[in-house]
Amino acid sequence: MNLVVQSLNAENTHFLGVKLGKLLQGGDVICLMGDLGAGKTALAKGIGSALAIQEPMTSPTFTFQNEYAGVAHSQPIRLIHMDLYRLRYPEEVEIIGVEDAFQEDAICLIEWPEIAADILPKDCLEIRIEGSGEEPRNISFRSNTDDWERRLKEFEEVS
Repeated sequence: MNLVVQSLNAENTHFLGVKLGKLLQGGDVICLMGDLGAGKTALAKGIGSALAIQEPMTSPTFTFQNEYAGVAHSQPIRLIHMDLYRLRYPEEVEIIGVEDAFQEDAICLIEWPEIAADILPKDCLEIRIEGSGEEPRNISFRSNTDDWERRLKEFEEVS
């Protein structure tokens, strides 16, 4: 299923993240793609808000990975937020343990996931954000599973 929505500003992108976050569950892997400044971290922060994460969320550009404790559907959940922008070689994906984050008790958000394409689960949700600066963003959601199709239809109904 492919779904495209428009975001007019950073606050709207955050709100879309909140709506998506309410539909997430353990084991989900979300791939966030887009140019620098497109709004990947704003969307991730919205997801964190939906998961009741209390601490400030920052982009893990230099640490590669930040982990947060949250709640999804009244159950404790880990949110693992990765940023692979600085990786240069596919071998580095294994070294930093990207695949180790794909756990049933965690939701994994990956910014700049392209270098890890060979190990990404087939049921991941791909989100591409297009636009920069003050212009509106087109946010595309894509997945090939029935489960994501159902959840994206639910997301679309509340948009």
